[in-house]
Amino acid sequence: MTRLAIELPVTPEDRRIARLAALAIGLTLAEAALPSPVPGVKPGLANIVVLMVLQQYGWRAAAWVSGLRVLAGGLLLGTLFAPGFWLSLSGALASLLVLAAARHLPSRHFGPVSLSVLAAFGHIGGQLALAGLWLLPGAALVKLLPVFAAAALIFGAVNGVIVARLLAAPAPDKRQSGPCILH
Repeated sequence: MTRLAIELPVTPEDRRIARLAALAIGLTLAEAALPSPVPGVKPGLANIVVLMVLQQYGWRAAAWVSGLRVLAGGLLLGTLFAPGFWLSLSGALASLLVLAAARHLPSRHFGPVSLSVLAAFGHIGGQLALAGLWLLPGAALVKLLPVFAAAALIFGAVNGVIVARLLAAPAPDKRQSGPCILH
């Protein structure tokens, strides 16, 4: 009996995306364990990785990391194709669309902090748009909007500051330390 094996070439970029997606998935799982005073409000720790990838490797790599994070996170958390999965996916897609548009803004005025805030607003906007179409009446969403907007502003700014600091940090000497997951 002859077995047919299909071998796909794996590039260094594929390995880098896999490592970065694994980091984002790990942060998604850790974040799921954090209690939230307001349902649906989370700090978006995995978005730090996505924004770092965007800044270092471009939009395409960031889209892969974000998509793999949503898919694997849903699978590992047991929410794949449940309402939470679709909300996460809609937020990630809206955030990526905002970041795609933001690539055309002047980089001297739009750094990691402002991009992170824009992405956070895109994320919550995508989630609220889907929730309004599918789950909640519009009046309920209007009442939730200030809470979610404040959370997007605060967490987007904090995550952006973290990204800015990580980008400004000198690269570790590979001879003296272990491998850096972002390089």
